[in-house]
Amino acid sequence: MLEMRPTCENCNKALPNTSNEAMICTFECTYCTNCVDTVLHNVCPNCGGGFEKRPTRPTNCFTGACIEKYPTSTKIVHKPINKSKFEKVLEVFININPRKR
Repeated sequence: MLEMRPTCENCNKALPNTSNEAMICTFECTYCTNCVDTVLHNVCPNCGGGFEKRPTRPTNCFTGACIEKYPTSTKIVHKPINKSKFEKVLEVFININPRKR
């Protein structure tokens, strides 16, 4: 089950469950669309993978698998990008399709 982190790891922007701006990599590193597009260029600084839109946890409890039973995380992971370190990662992966990294 996804942790559903509450903020962007780079800029600390709030990304609640209903946010259309939350993006995650395969390891669930969480960033806002602005950081993914303008800072990271769709390259995760931690794993080198790409990002996909994070799903929304259902609020309707008809099936029992909802936000009430499985709340989103309140743990904030704020690790602003180390630009000099990230430049090396970006150089390796920027021109490779995320599905082929």
